[in-house]
Amino acid sequence: MTLEEIRGLVASDLTAVDGVIRTRLASGVPLVSQVAQHIVAGGGKRLRPLIVLLSAHAAASGRPLQGTRHHEAAGFIEFIHTATLLHDDVVDHSDMRRGRKTANSLFGNEASVLVGDFVYSRAFQMMAAMGDSRVMSIMADATNVIAEGEVLQLMNAQDPDTTEERYLEVIYRKTAQLFEAGAEVAAVLSGGSEEVQHALAAYGRHLGTAYQLIDDVLDYRSDPSTRGKNLGEDLAEGKPTLPLIHALRKASDGDRELIRAAILYAGADTEDADQPGTDLARIISCIDASGGIAYTRERAESESRAAAEALAAVPPSPYRDALASLAEVAVGRDR
Repeated sequence: MTLEEIRGLVASDLTAVDGVIRTRLASGVPLVSQVAQHIVAGGGKRLRPLIVLLSAHAAASGRPLQGTRHHEAAGFIEFIHTATLLHDDVVDHSDMRRGRKTANSLFGNEASVLVGDFVYSRAFQMMAAMGDSRVMSIMADATNVIAEGEVLQLMNAQDPDTTEERYLEVIYRKTAQLFEAGAEVAAVLSGGSEEVQHALAAYGRHLGTAYQLIDDVLDYRSDPSTRGKNLGEDLAEGKPTLPLIHALRKASDGDRELIRAAILYAGADTEDADQPGTDLARIISCIDASGGIAYTRERAESESRAAAEALAAVPPSPYRDALASLAEVAVGRDR
């Protein structure tokens, strides 16, 4: 199935989720509304809400879903994601996302951080309104893990000695955890068995890891005009991702020193300092020569297969098939 076909399976649900997002972002404070509307207009893949909706239907085992709780859940999962992006862009000094100006570049860091806090708290208001203690527990734990992941990534920044294990811990916490929580919450709300809840949580965890690994490949491979980000942005921010980590293991001494220096001095003003500039083209050549891109893709494909295998405990349905197809789409994308 293509991504368009997968989305088509829950098209009416996705429309309802967009309505939830717009309604729940409303605020009587003008600046909050301005920043929020900028976020909504940016669109995005809405991948996390899609996972929630497909998981909810898959866990229902053919029973029609009642009410709008799965729409609300998809909405608050997207809000948690949006809040982390608002904060990330401030931490990373980013000025572009999805080909548009970031909120912090338009409204300032202070507004971006504070509206991010508003979006976080609105998500928890939505959870509390459901009155489901299991949902609250999953999401409280998830957001705590995500926050720790942000700090771990900060600790890894500009550290060329970051190991593959440390990197994988960061992407589990920062990315895969929210995929996992969204799929698990959906199963809970749909009345799925404990076995199905665990299976969908595992699916989300593996899919989120695969998705981030491909994101890290695309940082050195994608077309900036279609992805809305420049090549080498992770390196420019001093983030040693798996293609670089693998290159450091395999590169010659000279290339290894080049990569280490690029990570160490990322973001530094080199005009008046005795510090090397970043030769992105040469570093990409080093990554290619070491097999860093291929290695990262192989890891992503392994995680994608693990995601599909986790679905074995989920009852057969078109929605389970769509989740399996989504795992393939996630590693085959070019942006």
